[in-house]
Amino acid sequence: MALNAQKIKVGIFRTLLGLTPLLLMGLLTLMTFYLVEKNTPQEKSTVERVRLHEPDYTIENGTLSALNELGSTKYRVIGKKLIHYDDDASIDILTPRMRLFQINKAPVTVKADTGHLDGDLTIMDLYDNAQIFRPAQEATETQAASPRMLAASSYFKVLINDDIIETDKPMTLEQGMSIMNSTSGGTFNNVDQSMRLLGRVKGRIERVPQGAQQ
Repeated sequence: MALNAQKIKVGIFRTLLGLTPLLLMGLLTLMTFYLVEKNTPQEKSTVERVRLHEPDYTIENGTLSALNELGSTKYRVIGKKLIHYDDDASIDILTPRMRLFQINKAPVTVKADTGHLDGDLTIMDLYDNAQIFRPAQEATETQAASPRMLAASSYFKVLINDDIIETDKPMTLEQGMSIMNSTSGGTFNNVDQSMRLLGRVKGRIERVPQGAQQ
């Protein structure tokens, strides 16, 4: 019986010895899987993968300027605070003031309480107490004199590349002593500095005496 027990122990030992390579390979596989899982970054959810609309920097009392093809200033934007967003490169502006320049014409100023400039720098949205102001212009060899102009609305959109300022909100237009109100806003063309009113329009028109400026 002692001999048989000895043979059984030897058989078990040989069996285990034969299985050792398989056990080692299994252990190595488990360790490899563990290390891969531990060092592989967890995939973020769809929401996390989307870049958040959060500011990446802020400028106090900032200024943005752009030049035309002749090297002169085409427009200039200033604001008490400029907040830039990384995801779409847009800019929120506190108390924006935008000045548009045309050769041989008085610069036009657009302002509001708040503004938003898109990432392509092509559209400027102006909200709350929005105004367009053009000072009076004296007569020149190429154009007649024109009185000061002030347009006011709750919203204006500046199409920068087109030199157009528009709104679909009610608007008040003052030009010299004349004052007009439109129910559906209007469009200001900065190239020829003309205003077109939309919707129902009412008010009063008073002619400016020849040679006088308002």
